[in-house]
Amino acid sequence: MPEYSYARLVSGMFAGFSFLALALAATGLFSVVSYTVAQRTNEFGIRMALGANGLEVLKLVFRSTATSVIGGLAGGMALSLVLSKFLSQWAEGSSQSPILFIAATVLLILTAAFAALVPARRASSIDPMEALRYE
Repeated sequence: MPEYSYARLVSGMFAGFSFLALALAATGLFSVVSYTVAQRTNEFGIRMALGANGLEVLKLVFRSTATSVIGGLAGGMALSLVLSKFLSQWAEGSSQSPILFIAATVLLILTAAFAALVPARRASSIDPMEALRYE
């Protein structure tokens, strides 16, 4: 029975730290995208004044966010494949499950999309005249 409780404690700690890491990553991504949108407000205003609609600006923000997220996912997947041998002693072989990799990737993509949604909507609703006056 003590081995079972130890395994539950370790898996609970891994789950807690992973949710904390996901929340920190989402907060950091939200902050970086918000800062980038604030820095590019003048550019978005010019684009909208020249005829771009809100959807095009929304796509632009999501596309720039997606490049960094895909780079981070690729690096994370490479590291997780390399470190899976080390982690398998605690996860008892489940660390190499393709379903687990797919689920984690989908969860991270959805979290990144949700974190970028608010700044992207703010960028797409910029009034061109107000953005051109923005410093």
